[in-house]
Amino acid sequence: MEKTLYLDRVNSPEDVKKMNTEELKGLADDIRKGILNRVNTVSGHLGPDLGFVEATIALHYVFNSPKDKFILDVSHQCYAHKMITGRKAGFLDPIDTKISGYSNTDETAHDHFKIGHTSTSISLALGMAKARDLKNENYNVIAVIGDGSLSGGEALEGLNNAAVLNGNFIIILNDNEMCIGPTYGGLYKALKELRESGGTSSNNMFKSMGYDYYYVEEGNNTEKLIEMFKKVKDTKKPTVVHIHTLKGKGYEPAEKDKESYHYALPGFLNSNGSSGIEAETYNSVTTDYLLAKKQTDNRIIAISPATPGVSNFTPEFREKMGKNYTDVDIAEQHSIGYISGLAKNGAKPVLAILSSFIQRAYDQLSQDLSLNNAPATILVYWGGISSADMTHLNIFDIPLISNIPNIVYLSPTNKEEYLAMLDWSVEQNKYPVAIRVPFGDLVSTGVKDTTDYSKLNKYKVESKGEQIAVIAAGNFFALGREVQKEIKAKSGINATLINPVYMTGIDIELLEKLKQNHSVIVTLEDGCVEGGFGEKITRFYGNSDMRVLNYGAKKEFTDRVPLGELYQRYRLKKELIVEDIFALNKVVAMI
Repeated sequence: MEKTLYLDRVNSPEDVKKMNTEELKGLADDIRKGILNRVNTVSGHLGPDLGFVEATIALHYVFNSPKDKFILDVSHQCYAHKMITGRKAGFLDPIDTKISGYSNTDETAHDHFKIGHTSTSISLALGMAKARDLKNENYNVIAVIGDGSLSGGEALEGLNNAAVLNGNFIIILNDNEMCIGPTYGGLYKALKELRESGGTSSNNMFKSMGYDYYYVEEGNNTEKLIEMFKKVKDTKKPTVVHIHTLKGKGYEPAEKDKESYHYALPGFLNSNGSSGIEAETYNSVTTDYLLAKKQTDNRIIAISPATPGVSNFTPEFREKMGKNYTDVDIAEQHSIGYISGLAKNGAKPVLAILSSFIQRAYDQLSQDLSLNNAPATILVYWGGISSADMTHLNIFDIPLISNIPNIVYLSPTNKEEYLAMLDWSVEQNKYPVAIRVPFGDLVSTGVKDTTDYSKLNKYKVESKGEQIAVIAAGNFFALGREVQKEIKAKSGINATLINPVYMTGIDIELLEKLKQNHSVIVTLEDGCVEGGFGEKITRFYGNSDMRVLNYGAKKEFTDRVPLGELYQRYRLKKELIVEDIFALNKVVAMI
């Protein structure tokens, strides 16, 4: 990357305070070079970080971190902060990959929380401010929120409570006119009105709640921001500083296509875009199904909680769906209540949501949806063990969903199963249904699946054997087949291979029948073992002689650990699993 003349001189916030106006402009340019370099090398949040550079510089110029506390919501705006607070090695050649793309208390005293989910900063910061006041301490607490985060329920709850703190509390509202995609709803309509009026509109929710309110139109002008931050520093009451920024600033493609460049993958700077025929994926299968269904049934509706890119709900798809599509913004709890209401009144809602984010709506899954037996469909994306950051692990959806009454959680192993499950779920009216969309390359049998999924908790026996049964769910069905072959190669035993299909129940009839000629059961699930489907099977066999081995992830927060290393740690390799099987005395005696 290009040399960074000004960033080279910055090793702490104190170095920023020594710079003059022109040097601060040069620093902003250098920071953007670092952002582009990091994202192009290891991936990351591009657009929101590019847009918050000047504001970060101004914050560090005026305030005194870490005494003054900065809490940056969702970490979509933390890259400049990281570079200023001694972590520029994570952005310059060669990239120090130990530095994460999120706020991380393990890295520095300038970060106060590990943050990766959205709409949290106001609540977290308010707690810190209240603790400060209880201890009679004196410093500023600043919550940064934006990039669509304000629409989340926790943000609104925090905003409500912070208004009556009666002490120093500053909210920097980074208004870049976007969420991950476009913003929706009355809240953002009100923000637009404030922008267009230069902050003078009488329709001001912040003033109505009791906040002091200030507006900065030039949210990418360091001088203007420094002037404003000096004005509100050491305020004695809750204050909102509403700044208008440009998402993607400094990189023209990201300025023009804010949605696509919200997050970018390695090599994007040299990418010329895709060419040729796009391969079929589970995403394309889903969108094709929904568009086709809309042609014959106007009750179908697709919903996204501000993450349309996860399911490839592209602008073209959204345009074709028209009124049959809703983006609820960052509001996972609302999305579950919304689909429950839709389903109860005769619509056919299909919610597409990331595994890591379904956690945010546990009570709504239980109370609003399942207790009311609303026949909505939830598509859970990216479920599985991965090398993700600790804030975006996707291993807890099976324990979470599978232990709520009434809901049916299905885990398909191929395209045909997935489409059959999706169609059954959309057309049935008895249960709320979640489907764990397979993660990875599309697998196809080429044969239409005619299974009647209304016969709940009936597993599929893919091949009958004896002595050992391998029950392999969803993404791990292929691993189950490999284990079956390895058992045969090592011992001559023809193991039974089973696709459990349902994560929410057990096939009692089949499991009972296995007692006749099996003595070992192996379960494989691409998620957390504790509370997962495998433990349900272990519990069933608890008072019998059957030996059960459960495989999946441990209950732990991993942080960017390579997938191969995790598979080794969890013994999720065919050789290790078979080694464990034959370490059991009973199996050794059989052979």
